[in-house]
Amino acid sequence: MKKIAAADIILLFVVFVFNTKAQTTLTANGPGNTYELINSVLAPGYNAVEDPECVHPEFGRHIAEVFDTDISQYAFEFYAHVTPDNDRCINFDRQRVEIKTYDASPESLKGRPGEIVNYKWRFKIPVGFKPSSSFTHIHQVKAVGGDEDQPIFTLTVRKGTPNKLELIYVANGTSGTVKYAIVNLAPFEGTWVEATEQVFLSANGFYNIYIKRVSDNATLLSYSNNNISTIRPDNNFVRPKWGIYRSLNTPADLRDESIRFSLFSISEGAVVLPVQLVGFNASQKKAEILLNWTTSSEFNTKTFIVERSADGIRYETLATLPAAGNTQQQKEYSFVDKKPLPTNNYYRLKQTDINDQFVYSDTRLVKFSGNAGNSLHLYPNPVSNKIQLDINSTNRNLLLTVSSSEGKNICNMSGSAGSLNAGVNQQLPNMPAGMYFIQMHDAGVRYVGRFYKQ
Repeated sequence: MKKIAAADIILLFVVFVFNTKAQTTLTANGPGNTYELINSVLAPGYNAVEDPECVHPEFGRHIAEVFDTDISQYAFEFYAHVTPDNDRCINFDRQRVEIKTYDASPESLKGRPGEIVNYKWRFKIPVGFKPSSSFTHIHQVKAVGGDEDQPIFTLTVRKGTPNKLELIYVANGTSGTVKYAIVNLAPFEGTWVEATEQVFLSANGFYNIYIKRVSDNATLLSYSNNNISTIRPDNNFVRPKWGIYRSLNTPADLRDESIRFSLFSISEGAVVLPVQLVGFNASQKKAEILLNWTTSSEFNTKTFIVERSADGIRYETLATLPAAGNTQQQKEYSFVDKKPLPTNNYYRLKQTDINDQFVYSDTRLVKFSGNAGNSLHLYPNPVSNKIQLDINSTNRNLLLTVSSSEGKNICNMSGSAGSLNAGVNQQLPNMPAGMYFIQMHDAGVRYVGRFYKQ
C-alpha cells in the first residue's frame, strides 16, 4: 500500500461535535389538566395543542390521559372524529389533533442549523385503523421561517392493499416528495412501538429513524441517510409535531379514530460546529508554505485561525481569516506562510463561530526542504555560550532571526555578518537549553540552520 504524506491527505468529510445538552420529556401522569401539562413542557405560557374544539366543543378535549394496561402506565390518547372535526376552523378538507413545538417554545426545543436533534416517543395504533388514501400524518419534522409549508420528514399512514406506514421526505417546496421507507401497517396495530429519530440539521446532514416493537425489540421500520439536506437555506429552526392530521377527501374510507402516545423526549444531544471541512492541504512552494482548505457549507461561522508549531504541541497564531458566515455553497480559502520554520512545520485551523465556540481541524505537517534555503554553517554544535556563524557575505544589511523549537521568536536583527554573529552570542547566555533555528536573508537568498543550546 502506498504511504501518503500527512501534508497530502484530503479530509473527505468532517463534522465536529461538542457540548452535550439536556433532555426534555413529556410523560402522562393521570387524568385532568392534560393540555396544561403539554403546554408546560412544550410551550410554557402558550398553547402547544392544535385541536378542532372550535367546531366540536361538546366532545371536550381531544387529547386525554388514559391508563394503558399493556404498559401499566398512563398515555396520551388523541381523538379524531370524521364529523364534525376539522383543522382548527381554518381548513375544512382535513382535521388536526396535534401537539407541537414552535416559536414560543424554549430554545432547547428548537432545532437550529448545525445542531443534532433527537426525538424519541412511543405510540400505539389501534387494530383495524382506517387511514385516508391521501394522508394521515402521525409525526412531522417541520421548518419555521422561509420555505416552511411542506414538512421535511413525515410519518404517514396510507390506505392501500394492505395499508402502509410511510416515511416521506421533502427537500424543498418545489422538489416533490420522496418515500424513503414503506412498510405494512399490520405489525404496528394493537401494540406499542418506540420511535427513535436523529437529525443533523445541515445542507449535508444526516437522518436516522428506527421504530421497534416494545414487547420484543423487533425492528419494524428503519432508515438512515448520511448525506441529506435536513434544513432549507432560509429556515430558522425545525420542530416536531405528533398526533392525527388526516385528509377528509374520502370520508367514506374513514372512521372515528384514536392513537395513543407516551414518553415523548426531545434533546439537542450535541452542538455541531457549523462548518463542513472537505479539504485541508499544506505544501511547500519554493521558500514558502501554501495552506488551502475548502468548506462545503457554513452556518454562523466567524473566523479561521491559522496556527503553526515546530513540535506539534505548542502552537502560535499566524493569521486570522474571516469566514463566510452562512453559505451552502463551496467556499475556498488559502494562506501563505512566508517565513516557515527551517524543519518541521505543523499547521492546524482553529474554526470559530459567532458565539466564539471553536474546534480544531486535523494537523498537517510540512517538513521544510533545505533546497528552498541554503545551509547556514555554524559551530560548535551543541553550543554553550558562544557560536560561530560561517557567513561569507559583504552585505551590511543582512537580516537574521532566531526562534525556538516551539516557534517562539527569540530575536530579530540586521547588519553585517560580524554584527549578527556578535548579536547571537549576546543572546546565548539568556537562552534556555533546547533546539533553536536561525534564518538569514542576504539580498533575497535565504539561509537556514539550527543548533542545540546546552
